[in-house]
Amino acid sequence: MRRYILSFILISVCACALAQTHISVDNPSSWTGEALRPYINQTVIFDVPMIVCGNANGNYTVSPWRKFQPESHGYIGTADYNATVRVNNNCMFSISGISGYHRCGEKIIGLKVKVNSTNSLTWQGGTWSGNTRADLEKGIPDLGDYRLLICGFNLENYYMTWGSMGADSYSEHQDQRAKISKALKKINADVYGLVELQQGDEAVEEIVNDLNQNLPGRQYKYFHDAATGTFQKVDYVYDANKVEPVGQPAKTDVEVQNRKKIVCFREIATGERFNYSINHFKAMNTGDEDRRVNEARAVVELYNSYSGSKNVRDKDLLIMGDLNCYAYTAPIKLFMDKGLIDLHRAFHADSSYSYMFSGLASYIDHAITNETMYRQVTGMAGYHINSDEDDRYNYQKSSDLSMFRCSDHDPVLVGLKLDSTLVYDPSPSINSEEILEHNLHTMTIRNAYITESPSYYAIYTMHGNKVEMQAITSSFQEVQLPQTSGMYVFYIYFNGQVYQRKFIVP
Repeated sequence: MRRYILSFILISVCACALAQTHISVDNPSSWTGEALRPYINQTVIFDVPMIVCGNANGNYTVSPWRKFQPESHGYIGTADYNATVRVNNNCMFSISGISGYHRCGEKIIGLKVKVNSTNSLTWQGGTWSGNTRADLEKGIPDLGDYRLLICGFNLENYYMTWGSMGADSYSEHQDQRAKISKALKKINADVYGLVELQQGDEAVEEIVNDLNQNLPGRQYKYFHDAATGTFQKVDYVYDANKVEPVGQPAKTDVEVQNRKKIVCFREIATGERFNYSINHFKAMNTGDEDRRVNEARAVVELYNSYSGSKNVRDKDLLIMGDLNCYAYTAPIKLFMDKGLIDLHRAFHADSSYSYMFSGLASYIDHAITNETMYRQVTGMAGYHINSDEDDRYNYQKSSDLSMFRCSDHDPVLVGLKLDSTLVYDPSPSINSEEILEHNLHTMTIRNAYITESPSYYAIYTMHGNKVEMQAITSSFQEVQLPQTSGMYVFYIYFNGQVYQRKFIVP
């Protein structure tokens, strides 16, 4: 009899050891860490992927969703803004015991933790997925079938004099140079719009020399600048084998000097043209938004006069650069009110970012077009080699000479296939051919893997205005499309990823 009792005890203990408490997240807008209170001092497994939201100095925070600056999702006081604030205040957990280095945006599938409190966890296990350095080293994001690759990139004070801004010594600058050179080589753009360069030729000339050495077959050039000193400027680097400037860049010095320029480039293979405006607006200091509004207005006025000049005569416009303002602020609203299109929102809706501040993702590095230019954009994305990195890996704090954390801003990339006769394709696929298909009246979500929560779809206008957002309740779901004519983006969110398609309602 004793033998059977012992066997029963062993079976019971094994069963208890195998049992795990699984934590589900049903509603991202209302779920909070308070749901973990009954499990304090217990081990649980999350059924939804957890995402690294902070990694500063090796101190990790995780959440079921990425945290964003509220003004990246809505104007102050609106429902979208308030919803982002509410979600940001929920479900941020510090987690100890993680080994190795992990970037923001990496996901943990099946995270197993000991619950210390409603906001503190200890790592027990899980599978890491996505957004690793190895993933990014494979190449730039998919931008479609482009012929020209355009890059806007804030280099975080690329200076040739030490101690004013940027590097404090020649040795530090060489480390900065190595990291920047590797990033620019990996991007391999046809045209670079560079921000936070030292005035004059010396800094940009060094960059051009490195590019030509690192990318044989390219013939990069720059515009000579007579200005000197320790001030910042924006400028262009372009491959003369692919494009040629139509005249010299024009600029406006409203509010700040040498930080708002425009030039028309002609694609040599086709003869097609576009106007590229690269900018660095006034810093985001309290009370300075009106000054940035002045800058936005000046950019539009410069474009109006420049594009209609005798030599240029082309209306296609691409505005890029560090505008030092979030998506839903007055300077960007001025652009939108002029009928321009925010490519971050057009291609990535609420998921886009290029910069991190206080653990919140956002984009202040913009890519904006008019409608004629938008027809010729094949894709747009931030290349997340910097914003998701721990600041300890910058050139002033680390011996790491990889391209990662070469700046505090991500480079923003735009693919162009210039064609002035292009008409809208009613259903171009962006990156979701296997997820979404539509006809004139409905969009069909058709993927058996959409089973995790939270999952939802949303419809946005090309100007970033939300038309509809609903939960996904089935792995095969038909959605009625808007009846109002115009361009839209349909996107779905699941498992921490966004899939989308542009479509036209005639």
